[in-house]
Amino acid sequence: MAPDRKGKISLREVENMDFNFTPEQVAFRQEVKDFIAKEIPPEFEAGVGGHVESDADWKFARSITKKLSEKGWLNIAWPKEYGGKDAHMFSVIINDEFNYRGAPGLDFGGIGMLAPALMAHGNEEQKKEHLGRIARGEVIWCQGWSEPGAGSDLPAMTTKAVEDGDSYVINGQKVWTSLAHHADWCFLLAKTDMNAVPKHRGITFFLVNFKTPGITINPLTTMANEHCFSEVFYDNVRVPKKNIVGKVNGGFKVAMTAASFERSGIYRIARALGNVDKLIEFAKKPLPGGHIIGKDPYVRQKLTSLYIEGRIARLLAYRVAWLQTTGAQPDWESSIARVHGSEFQQHVGEVGAEIMGLYGTLFKESKWGNEKYSIARESLLGIGATIAAGTSEVQRNAIAERCFGMPKSY
Repeated sequence: MAPDRKGKISLREVENMDFNFTPEQVAFRQEVKDFIAKEIPPEFEAGVGGHVESDADWKFARSITKKLSEKGWLNIAWPKEYGGKDAHMFSVIINDEFNYRGAPGLDFGGIGMLAPALMAHGNEEQKKEHLGRIARGEVIWCQGWSEPGAGSDLPAMTTKAVEDGDSYVINGQKVWTSLAHHADWCFLLAKTDMNAVPKHRGITFFLVNFKTPGITINPLTTMANEHCFSEVFYDNVRVPKKNIVGKVNGGFKVAMTAASFERSGIYRIARALGNVDKLIEFAKKPLPGGHIIGKDPYVRQKLTSLYIEGRIARLLAYRVAWLQTTGAQPDWESSIARVHGSEFQQHVGEVGAEIMGLYGTLFKESKWGNEKYSIARESLLGIGATIAAGTSEVQRNAIAERCFGMPKSY
């Protein structure tokens, strides 16, 4: 029975939740670990979500994607009617283990976001054209949602799509588009009614082939000197009407379906937990002068707090995944997991930089950097953890309104 979705956390929900994994899930987790140990070199480490920088690493990541597809793991959470195994928790386990290890190859955009939206809102022609190619790892999709003035507040977007015969002509700018420089296609949100009230009713969901004329992709380099994002300009880009998913002006509903499929945030939590374990290892080992920082009570307290915070974050993430397996649609539970997980990710970077001292400011590639325990990347990029994909402030408002029934204003 699915938990009661009305209001506060019910005692029935807590009583019915099973905190243990099934024997099949435990065995599958070990299978995933064995796959990673066999296929990923010990020294290879991708960023959050499997991000890699060099062309060689990207080619290697794509080879892992193909192997995941061949094993049926890439789309394992999909319904059986679309070629999956309807095994959502198995998918969460894969995400957990891959991100904890820093392994590449997962497809967050196509598999985790677009495919569920197509299954729910796409027509048969769209499903036939795109789902198989996504499941086989043949095509890269990126997400064209955020804009310079519309991040957490998507309805404020200004990218405009105007009807013209059998097509729509799109003009505007998107920003923070992950994998745009590798992508073949983009699932794009654009305004088809600039005067709609409320604003989200004027948004339409488009599938855009990146080979279409008028698309310009400019790299955005992060503080960690990485190119994982791009800004994308659309200048009179003509998109056929057949590439609209759902109804015209009904794209916000499609977008929410895409965003809700994998909402546990286990990927960021697993990655941060992996860094906590590395920090604990670092604290146990003598520094060049022989000092062991793990003997310092302050350091021990900091690491203990991180460890506890991480385990709580993981439980919250798995709770969202468990709700999905019962047939429930997580709402404020996802916001709770999101806030706790992103702030935990941020705390790991902050504490890591603090206890590692000057070593914490150096990248692995630096002359004096620590190849195994570098925290510089996490320290720098953790600043954006509570902003990307919905700020902590927005998430807390959602929790207050949807869980506790508080008014939008006083």
